[in-house]
Amino acid sequence: MAAVASALRCSLLQRRPLRCGPGARAVAGAGAALRPRSTRGAPGGINKPVIDRIIRVDHAGEFGANRIYAGQMAVLGRSSVAPVIQHMWNQEKDHLKKFNELMVAYRVRPTVLLPFWNVAGFVLGAGSALLGKKGAMACTVAVEESISEHYNNQIRTLIEEDPEKYKELLQVIKQFRDEEQEHHDIGLEHDAEATPAYSVLKTAIQLGCKAAIFLSERI
Repeated sequence: MAAVASALRCSLLQRRPLRCGPGARAVAGAGAALRPRSTRGAPGGINKPVIDRIIRVDHAGEFGANRIYAGQMAVLGRSSVAPVIQHMWNQEKDHLKKFNELMVAYRVRPTVLLPFWNVAGFVLGAGSALLGKKGAMACTVAVEESISEHYNNQIRTLIEEDPEKYKELLQVIKQFRDEEQEHHDIGLEHDAEATPAYSVLKTAIQLGCKAAIFLSERI
């Protein structure tokens, strides 16, 4: 069992190689070949408090990400960067759909803060887009870096719990982590770091992300 866990840990924490060049990623549907299989009922004998916390916060995060991209598209929907934003948003829609299914399968209640994240996510997306294309990409880099790190922490937790028992959930989180990392890299390729006061903006957004993760796990 220790050998299996060790092998799974190495496999799951290794990032998928990402193609270079913004044009390669701006094609809608990229990465769709790794769509996770359909969700069945939750396995027996799970650590319910841990799984509830993971699925609740991930559902909230994907919900918030959808609202961020909706806000960005409301401002930049007719700009040259719109296809790139739409590509990332399409993947976030798939993520949210999957976590909606997992909420039902594992009988997890959503965070009570969803109405707040609905407004806050849209305002963050639209506000960053009002700074221009670079501002929108700076927001993407900040958020996706936080989410990738968060998903990696969850992968470690599930491997420590039981990698075989949580195999499907690990597969889902690993794939979504890779796609969030892809979004992060797209943001850098589209001059996110050239945004005025980039470091200040990034730090502020990531502090907000950490607060959102902490609260959504618990309430």
